[in-house]
Amino acid sequence: MFEGVHTALVTPFRDGDGSVDEAALRALVERQVAAGVDGLVPCGSTGESATLSHAEHRRVVEVVVEAARGRVQVIAGTGSNNTREAIELTHHAKEAGADGALLISPYYNKPTQHGIVEHFSTIARECSFPLVVYNIPGRTASNIEPETMARLSDVEQIVGVKEACGDLHQMSQAIAASSPDFTFLSGDDAMTLPLLAIGGHGVITTVGNLVPAEMVELVQAYKGGDLDRARSLHYRVLPLIDAIFRETNPIPVKAAVAMQGLISEGIRLPLTPISSEGRESLRLLMKEFGLL
Repeated sequence: MFEGVHTALVTPFRDGDGSVDEAALRALVERQVAAGVDGLVPCGSTGESATLSHAEHRRVVEVVVEAARGRVQVIAGTGSNNTREAIELTHHAKEAGADGALLISPYYNKPTQHGIVEHFSTIARECSFPLVVYNIPGRTASNIEPETMARLSDVEQIVGVKEACGDLHQMSQAIAASSPDFTFLSGDDAMTLPLLAIGGHGVITTVGNLVPAEMVELVQAYKGGDLDRARSLHYRVLPLIDAIFRETNPIPVKAAVAMQGLISEGIRLPLTPISSEGRESLRLLMKEFGLL
């Protein structure tokens, strides 16, 4: 259902009061649509969802849905470690006109594998809306194991996973165990091509904020059988991927988009602006890449 390239959008804030810059957000949507992406993901970790108020979270989803105007899919980030809160945010995304919801595996309270299944199954049952689970143990301190992924793939309305466990062996086991129509999307830009090679279907991309067309071409080249071109694009984009993850996401990618004059660099505590060393190395790389 959700294949190809979906960009995890940064959330721009205004200078001064730090409120959400809706005009800049709409412009980012237009840029992504023009680049040919398949979808957009507002209110993920790249979008600083953790520091958005509930009102801001809802408004960002609404703005992206309105700006997309059905031209691309919108998968709204609605995850929480509070199942009831996740249900409420998912209901709103559905009412706002999103195409689906992305929900992180519960963090901090560290549920068992059974608890993970119950969390997502309850949301699916109560919301009746296409859900993509998000496995990123580095942020959540819990891992959705292959057997658990297989169980989730059998739940109606749970249609795929954004997989960022970083372990291709685990991903292979999960793909082998899951329903054939369950979608595997890379949650790590550098793993996009490797995951496609073992049966994945695309990526929810951070670097796509900077080079959406290149990520689209990479996935399309692989799906079209042009492995040489896909591999070439993988290695072309890899230094940029490395650069935007040298500091905590979305610190570098937001700084990079700001360098292009598309947004203010404002970022919310506890995240802080990019280091001076990081800024200079990123600037030089972007210039070399033709982005400045």
